[in-house]
Amino acid sequence: MTESRTVTLATRDHGDVILPEPGWCRGHADHRPDTYRADITHYAPQVDLRHRGRTIGFAVIAQAPCAERSTRDIRGYVVLSYESADGFDPAGLYDLAAELDMHADRLRDLADELDALGGGQ
Repeated sequence: MTESRTVTLATRDHGDVILPEPGWCRGHADHRPDTYRADITHYAPQVDLRHRGRTIGFAVIAQAPCAERSTRDIRGYVVLSYESADGFDPAGLYDLAAELDMHADRLRDLADELDALGGGQ
């Protein structure tokens, strides 16, 4: 995949760093200049995981181009966060399971998108 733009980000340990920015990156408006270069991460828009109208987690494609080799893969990786403070009766648990099935489909879509970014490994 050819990178079409660059971004310059201030870092604590390397000063201004110029990096290719993937077209899927949502930008770095929240970047802090005290970030270490190895911690710079490109994030795609977040996919919210919801249950009963409340966000219980999210998934997002991410790439850390200056991190250790395992995380700087051009395709990146998917960050997945899940939490629930709900208690469940049997009907509520069935409801959650149905929604998790829907989320599984969304996660498969993210996997397909991630795979398309790098053409497979």
